[in-house]
Amino acid sequence: MPPQPGLYDRRVRIELPEVRRIAKLAQLEYDDAELPLLADQLSEILTYMESLSRLDTTAVEPTFHSLEHEGPLREDSPAPGLAADEATGGAPGGHPGRFIVPRIVG
Repeated sequence: MPPQPGLYDRRVRIELPEVRRIAKLAQLEYDDAELPLLADQLSEILTYMESLSRLDTTAVEPTFHSLEHEGPLREDSPAPGLAADEATGGAPGGHPGRFIVPRIVG
């Protein structure tokens, strides 16, 4: 779907090799026929995000959260922790003191 005229221009362009790289990093499955559509969609998203940088925010007070935040709800005081065998006692895999997780990076 092309952008509406006047909202933002199409200055950001993602090429197919970059789409392939992003899809691989995100572990996305895709068909080569989908790549041009994905490139267009990513380009539109990034172009819109870039257009936000043109907004005048000089009168906007900096915040770190959209809601008021008063800090922790309780005192943070040190307490004894669990031993490794105790913490992993119910974990699957049968290796006391260790968690077994699936491999993520090649």
